[in-house]
Amino acid sequence: MERRPLILGGLVAAVVLAGAGWWWSRDRAAPAAVVTRVVPEGTRIRVEVLNASEVRGLARRATFVLRDAGFDVVRFTGDDARRATNLVIDRTGHPEWARLAARALGGAGVETRPDSGRYVDLTILIGADWRPPPQPFNP
Repeated sequence: MERRPLILGGLVAAVVLAGAGWWWSRDRAAPAAVVTRVVPEGTRIRVEVLNASEVRGLARRATFVLRDAGFDVVRFTGDDARRATNLVIDRTGHPEWARLAARALGGAGVETRPDSGRYVDLTILIGADWRPPPQPFNP
């Protein structure tokens, strides 16, 4: 008769542990914002990202998004100019690359202004209305 409570207690403990494990993994496995790679494999697109808003940290957050999309961000910093919207400037005559960057950011204007002195293919101005994708909260 002593075995029955022991077996029952073991089963209850196993069910509780399995439920806790499922609950913990479900909470941690919340889908993160996924940025799709848009740059073709084997292509290197050098980018500088300039924060053209008063919102601190937007250039850094845009850098993460663009790197996830396959761009080689070589510099990010603030800019004195203020813009409401994003602008991608093609510096090397590759407007298709500028359109890829605009798509990765969720939309942006595209202009061509050749400038070989910058040593980048694209200059991206991040405007005040850009919202980075949400990040999962993992304390």
